[in-house]
Amino acid sequence: MTSPFALRTTPRYERVVRRLLKGHPELRGFLDRAFEILKADPYNHSRGHDIKKLEGLSQGEGQHRLRIGRWRFRYDIYGDEVVLQYCGLRREETYR
Repeated sequence: MTSPFALRTTPRYERVVRRLLKGHPELRGFLDRAFEILKADPYNHSRGHDIKKLEGLSQGEGQHRLRIGRWRFRYDIYGDEVVLQYCGLRREETYR
């Protein structure tokens, strides 16, 4: 079965992920989970994922954010293609 959405990454995303994987090997599992979600339901029609459309951003800036634990994935949607723009880790003290 093919996914309804194709997934593509930007060079910036690739650089960030490569750097993060050096210090956080557990990221690989979160990447796999994020890819599954974004290929199947990037608009979050199922309401089963922590996805938010960010306000005030244009295409190419990561208009949508997927949150999985402390990891954040920003992406844009172009037709049936999801383009990952950024991946980041929230610090533990962010919400204290």
